[in-house]
Amino acid sequence: MASKAQDGAADFIKAFSDPAAIANYAEGPPRFMPGFESLHRMTSVLLAEHAPDDARVLVLGAGGGLEIKALATAQPGWTFVGVDPAAPMLDVARRTLGPLMARVELIEGYIDAAPAGPFDAATCLLTLHFLDAAERERTVRAIHQRLKPGAPFVAAHGSYPQDAARELWLSRYAAYAVASGAEPEQAQMARNAVSTSVNMMDPEDDLGILRAGGFADADPFFAAFTWRGWIGHA
Repeated sequence: MASKAQDGAADFIKAFSDPAAIANYAEGPPRFMPGFESLHRMTSVLLAEHAPDDARVLVLGAGGGLEIKALATAQPGWTFVGVDPAAPMLDVARRTLGPLMARVELIEGYIDAAPAGPFDAATCLLTLHFLDAAERERTVRAIHQRLKPGAPFVAAHGSYPQDAARELWLSRYAAYAVASGAEPEQAQMARNAVSTSVNMMDPEDDLGILRAGGFADADPFFAAFTWRGWIGHA
């Protein structure tokens, strides 16, 4: 059963289930996130510091398949279990992955639908900001419970100051999207949605949640406008 926090993200899941909205999904993240492809490359490097050559990797928020495709291409011995609540996005992932699907299992649902593991590594990219603080910590803890001792976990999502500078960072978010080719109206709509409907938090609070969820050594490794990334170990 979905929690209230998961219900709060229903509008976004609905958007990720709209055929028109997901038809050109692959073009979206690079326009709205500086360093999107580099984030995937850094994630592969960070996981490989501790994950074995035949690692089994848990990917939470796997819809679209871009993250798994990047990791699977960089690490030909790894296999993946990808979890996402939006079935149409998992269909996009299957098309995106093509022959790489031989090394991937995709599951519709939230973290509770993921196998118990233990996994050699895990990622959660562009996902946790859809959850409120309590559900975010619960999800992080559930990921931690599915990892082998010492296994790496990379998280990255929207996270920026929630003080008087908040509106300035949101404006930069939209301006970067326009500079990257998004239509101004589309960028403004995305800005408004992020401002009103996504559970953005201050980076220090996000780091605290990761540590409270079991990743005591979590530290930031990535920052780009309204985006942050962290690495921790179980």
